[in-house]
Amino acid sequence: MRIARSWRQQPSNLRLDGALCRTCGAIVFPRRARCPSCGGGDLEGHRLGGKGEVCAATTVYEAPAGFADQVPYVAALVRLEEGPVIAAMLTDVAPDEVAPGTPVEMVTRRIRAHGSDGPIEYGYKFSPAPEARRDR
Repeated sequence: MRIARSWRQQPSNLRLDGALCRTCGAIVFPRRARCPSCGGGDLEGHRLGGKGEVCAATTVYEAPAGFADQVPYVAALVRLEEGPVIAAMLTDVAPDEVAPGTPVEMVTRRIRAHGSDGPIEYGYKFSPAPEARRDR
């Protein structure tokens, strides 16, 4: 990834900026030009709260290029309180501690580094919410 592109994308990588369709009321993530529910083009920016629950999760042992130093890690589908389902990495949790329904919240973490002297990419991951930690 080029440094300039990384810096241009940084705000959207550090928070969950979606869109609210003014035609049908759907909330979508990531933000796009057309609503996937009704096809309308009247969307306005909408910041998502970052809280949700795990729909499904799997442990990744064979990572794609750039992520080998993080294996094993948990990848999950997270349903946000506002409705959208997004794919994300989980952090601060062991693979056997994740189950459908686990409450999670968005956190900002290092995604990957580009060599020892290259840029470090930060982005969103999800971590067990405080109520999930109390249940352990």
